[in-house]
Amino acid sequence: MNKLVNQYNPDYVSPPGETLWDILKDRGMTQVELAQRTGRKTKTINQIIKGIAPLTPKTAIQLERVLGAPASFWNNREKKYQEFLARQEEQEELKKQIDSLNSTPVKYMIKHGWIQKFDNKVLQIQEVLNFYGIASPEQYKVVLSESYYHKSRVLKSDPHALLAWLRKGEIEAQKIQIEPYSLSNFNKNLKKIRSLTVKPTEIFLPQLIELCALSGVALVFIPELPKTRIFGAVRWLNPQKALIQLSLRYKTDDHFWFSFFHEAGHIILHGKKDVFLDEDLTEGDKEMEANRFAANSLIPFNELERFRRTNKRSIKDIEDFAEKLSISPGIVVGQLQYIGYLPMSHCNKLKRHIDWGQIPD
Repeated sequence: MNKLVNQYNPDYVSPPGETLWDILKDRGMTQVELAQRTGRKTKTINQIIKGIAPLTPKTAIQLERVLGAPASFWNNREKKYQEFLARQEEQEELKKQIDSLNSTPVKYMIKHGWIQKFDNKVLQIQEVLNFYGIASPEQYKVVLSESYYHKSRVLKSDPHALLAWLRKGEIEAQKIQIEPYSLSNFNKNLKKIRSLTVKPTEIFLPQLIELCALSGVALVFIPELPKTRIFGAVRWLNPQKALIQLSLRYKTDDHFWFSFFHEAGHIILHGKKDVFLDEDLTEGDKEMEANRFAANSLIPFNELERFRRTNKRSIKDIEDFAEKLSISPGIVVGQLQYIGYLPMSHCNKLKRHIDWGQIPD
C-alpha cells in the first residue's frame, strides 16, 4: 500500500502572516513602511498578515530583500499553511460522508491487517481511501463503476468485496520484483512448475512464486472475502507484468494446480487487455480454452486417454500412472473424476490437502 509513514498532521498551522507580523513588531516597522520597501500595496500586506491573501513566491523574494529571511522560508511557511487549509477542508467534507463507504468490507480488512483501525470515523475513511489509492468517496464510486467487475461477465460476487480483494492483489504484486514478461520463459518455467506438484506446500510455494516472477508474472495469494465466490483472477498491470491472483479456496492439490494452470493459460492464450475473474472454470470460449490448456499441461490428453482405455481404476493403478508422469496422484484423480471415468467419491484419499496456514493474511 502507498502509505505515508509517521505523517504529522498538526491540529493548527499559523499563516505566514503571523510570523511576518512578529518580525515587523520586533523591528519596529509598520505595514505601510513594509509596503513601501517591497513595492506592494498596504492592503496586500495587511491581507497577508491576516492570512486572507496568499504569500506568493514573488512576495517571498521581496521579503527576503527587505527583511533578510530567505524566500524559501516564506515559501515553505505558505506551503504548509495552504496544505493545512486543504486538509481542514477535506476533513469537513469527509464528515458529511461518514456513511459513504459502508458497503466496503472495512471490518474484514481491519481484521486481516489490510488497513489500520481508527475510532475517528473521518480517519477511518481516509485509511480506506489510502488502501484503494483514491482521493475521495466520489472517486470510489467511479472506480467501482469502471472496475474489472463491470468489465467482465456477470458475476455472483459482491462488487465491493471483489474490488477490495482485487486491490489487495495489486498491492501485494507491487512488492514482487519480477523480470519483464517473456512468453518463452513462462512456457519453459511452466514445465518446471509442473514438477512441483509432487512436493509439499512449504517446498513448492516459494519456488512457484519465484518461477513466475522470472517469467514476468506476479503470483499472489489473497484469501477470499465474504460474499465473493472468486477462485482466481488474471490481469496485466502493465505490458511487461502480468498478475495471477488466487483466492485460497482450494483445499486439495487437484483443484489448486488445475486453477493455477487455468490462469496461466489465460496469460499465454489471450490478450493483454483481457481481464479474467473466475468464479467457475466453465463459461465462455476463453474459459474453455484455459480449461483445456490446464488439463493438457498437467496430463497430456493422449496419456489420459491411454490410461482410460486400460479400464484400470485402483489406487495402485493411479499411483503407478502418476509416478510414470511425474505428477501428483491427486491431480490424476481429479482429472479422471472430471471426465467421468471415476465417481466423485472414489480415490479422494490420494488428493493432498493444501496447507494455506503458511501464507499470511
